[in-house]
Amino acid sequence: MQIEPLGPVIGAIVSGLTLTRPLHEDDREALHAALLKHHVLFFENQPVTARQQRDFAARFGDLHIHPVYPQHPDVPEIILLDTSLDNPPDNDNWHTDVTFIETPPMGALLSAQLLPPLGGDTLWSSGIAAYEALSAPLRAFIDPLHAEHDFLQSFPAWRFARTPQERMRWEAARDKHPPVRHPVVRTHPASGRRGLFVNEGFTSRIVELDKAESDALLGLLTRHAARPEFTVRWRWKPHDLAFWDNRLTQHYATADYLPHRRVMHRATILGDRPF
Repeated sequence: MQIEPLGPVIGAIVSGLTLTRPLHEDDREALHAALLKHHVLFFENQPVTARQQRDFAARFGDLHIHPVYPQHPDVPEIILLDTSLDNPPDNDNWHTDVTFIETPPMGALLSAQLLPPLGGDTLWSSGIAAYEALSAPLRAFIDPLHAEHDFLQSFPAWRFARTPQERMRWEAARDKHPPVRHPVVRTHPASGRRGLFVNEGFTSRIVELDKAESDALLGLLTRHAARPEFTVRWRWKPHDLAFWDNRLTQHYATADYLPHRRVMHRATILGDRPF
């Protein structure tokens, strides 16, 4: 296995592995160590099937089944992210996946199935690098704060409950996922490093502050986390696969490819309660 860093704080390309084959334990441990160091790993030319992608992800933990997004017909652990003019993308903002549950995912794997001729890149940002770049007084202020993460912020009824069948599923998901509270600054359970854990996709408010203060601080933190020096940008090629540590990263899928179609498969690995 070879690991080539793409930048000083986030991103690396992994070569020398064939992900269509079962993953050996030594390779699993090496990948986990690389994930902790680089936050997001990229694998090129890996034409995995949905089952192979699921099995690879399952080597790192139990898998999440999304309450709203469509699933692969044979592999429910694989989400189908199929976007076009008929189904415009909804993930063109900085977000951390599924922070609306008590134990947000530790990681996720995204596989490129069908790509537009141009565009459709994805960016990742390091919450650790963003936090460490804040001034000491601001870090001290936000360290004890908590934020609310709301399912409805990214999954509104007008978008995800347009038919009677969709509404039944959406209402069940809404009722099962009331807003939850997580620390604004999270400690990584494996590395012990601290980083920002708020995102545009799901973070609705900071509970210790009034609305004006909360909006101002969340705006500052989310803009800060998107600074280029904390990010890596990946230009997808067919059968590329990205594996990222979801605990202290955010990502942004650019929506610059319409009217063309983009199809991605995602497997999501469950994590633990943030602290």
